[in-house]
Amino acid sequence: MVTVDSLTITLPVPPSINHQYATVNGRRLLSSTGRAYKAQVGQQVWVVLAQSPCASSFRDRLRSGPLSLSIRFFFATSLRRDLDGGLKIAQDAVCEGLGINDNRIIETHLYKHVDKAAPRIEVSLSCLPLSLQNP
Repeated sequence: MVTVDSLTITLPVPPSINHQYATVNGRRLLSSTGRAYKAQVGQQVWVVLAQSPCASSFRDRLRSGPLSLSIRFFFATSLRRDLDGGLKIAQDAVCEGLGINDNRIIETHLYKHVDKAAPRIEVSLSCLPLSLQNP
C-alpha cells in the first residue's frame, strides 16, 4: 500500500546473516542468495509503486526529508533468528528499490513475532516532518 507519506509492503523473510555474505579472496561480498533477495524485493517494490495512484506524490515526498523505517519480522520460530539479522539487507533492498539512499532513515523500529504458517516481514517506510531532519 502506498500513500502520499508512506509505503507499506509485505516481503519474504531475508536470508540469515550467515547466508547474506560470502568471503571471496579474503573480501566479504554479498552472496548470490543476498543479491537474489535484494532483486526480488526491488521487483516487489516496483510492482507496488506501479499499481498505486499515489506513487508519484510519494516519490516526491521521499526526496524531501528524513525517513522512519518499521519492520515486523514474522519468523517460523522465535529461537532461530536474531531480530536485527535481517535489518540491513531488508533496509538496503527497499531503499534501492525506491532509488533512495538508506542514510536518510533516522528512526528504526523492529519487532519480532512468530508465524509458523506464513513467515514474512511487514515493512513500513514513512516520511517524517522536515523539522526532524538532522542538522
